[in-house]
Amino acid sequence: MTRHLQALVVGGGISGLVCAYALEKAGVEVLLVEASARLGGVLHSFSRNGFLLELGPQSFTGTAQLQSLCANLGIADQLVEAPAKAPRYVLVSGRLEAVPMSPRALLTSPLIDGSTKWALLRDIFGKSVPPVGDESVAAFVRRKFSERLLDRLVGPFVSGVYAGDPEKLSVRSAFPRLHEAERARGSIVRGMLRLAKSKKVPRERPTLNAFREGNETLVRALGNRLASAIVLRARATNVYRQNDGSYHVSLEGSNNDAVSAKSVIFSTPTDVTGRLLGQLDPSFEALLTSVEYAAVAVVSLGYPKKHVGHSLDGFGFLVPRSAGLRVLGTVWNSSLFPGRAPDGYALLTTFVGGATDAAATRLNHEELSGIVHREIAPLLSIQSHPMFSNVTIWPRALPQYNLGHGDRLASVGKILPRFPGLFLAGNYLRGPAIGACVEQALAVAEEVARLARR
Repeated sequence: MTRHLQALVVGGGISGLVCAYALEKAGVEVLLVEASARLGGVLHSFSRNGFLLELGPQSFTGTAQLQSLCANLGIADQLVEAPAKAPRYVLVSGRLEAVPMSPRALLTSPLIDGSTKWALLRDIFGKSVPPVGDESVAAFVRRKFSERLLDRLVGPFVSGVYAGDPEKLSVRSAFPRLHEAERARGSIVRGMLRLAKSKKVPRERPTLNAFREGNETLVRALGNRLASAIVLRARATNVYRQNDGSYHVSLEGSNNDAVSAKSVIFSTPTDVTGRLLGQLDPSFEALLTSVEYAAVAVVSLGYPKKHVGHSLDGFGFLVPRSAGLRVLGTVWNSSLFPGRAPDGYALLTTFVGGATDAAATRLNHEELSGIVHREIAPLLSIQSHPMFSNVTIWPRALPQYNLGHGDRLASVGKILPRFPGLFLAGNYLRGPAIGACVEQALAVAEEVARLARR
């Protein structure tokens, strides 16, 4: 049986859910199909033994659109905010050093040497021109500043955001505001100030948020609103364009039904999207399946607070690759948000793997827990083995905005107009952060709703 609809969303991660919700709110008849048995993708919360775990993103920046979405869903009162001044740390020479959080603090920080500080001043008062071609984050930082800044601050930051390799990540794609700032003003500092002033919305202090009962609260709220407009365990298999311009999508696992829709939004990972759209044009598959992903292991360990010598006052710490450890960084969950651990216990979530250590995610759970405990225990003065552990491995955790990513997306953008009603959503387009995914999904929904009204 073929069901006829105005819009079909393929993929039930946060991008697909937000897009489907916005379409239904706009009065567009929509169906969302998800191949797995659950919604939310890597956004997954889990409670065990009194610990509240985030198996994917631990927190998110409270953007204006995300805050508005939460208000519309009636879950804004469930948001909790991390301490605004919670310090971040980076491991340097075996010690955790506070990360400078302002330009002035950076210029006075012992983390960087005199030549790097001079380079920062040169950026403020001087002028540079970015290269014509794509440039890696590592090459950008070396050209503008120094190897030390790359090693001690930028590299760990890149690991924290993308689990990526700064030698491969494109500064133009991964951090477009930095590239635009230099292009516009010849200076990162002056350019960023100009971009901030050009924003038409009032500037608000960014907040670091989570939900009181776990970040999957957002997934559940969206799922409840969509309700009968969602079909789980339904895998899209075949896609073709019909004579009237609509799209026929075959589904496997849901009574082997099919959907005919004027618009189809693919919010699946690039390998899935590429294989499906390759049936319409082989160029889609060649371009999208070439996007690399980083594998990440999320290791959560619980300790009695009395056995942790460090105060755990702050967000957590990041680890430069030069430190020779396998952990990328650790979040001190129980210091940031309430209810993450039973009274008297600390919950620490550590990330292992990423683009620079793919082999780590092929280890078993016991090996990963052991590595994490051995590496963080000396840093935090932990005197006992963990009394609780949980390991989650995401083989395709984060898309890598590597060199050529922007050109690849531009090529995809040139093909899409040949297929009116075909749209893409996902964390490989405008950034992997939850707020960026929400923003991009809402923009797609607006386009689809406009097309539906014609």
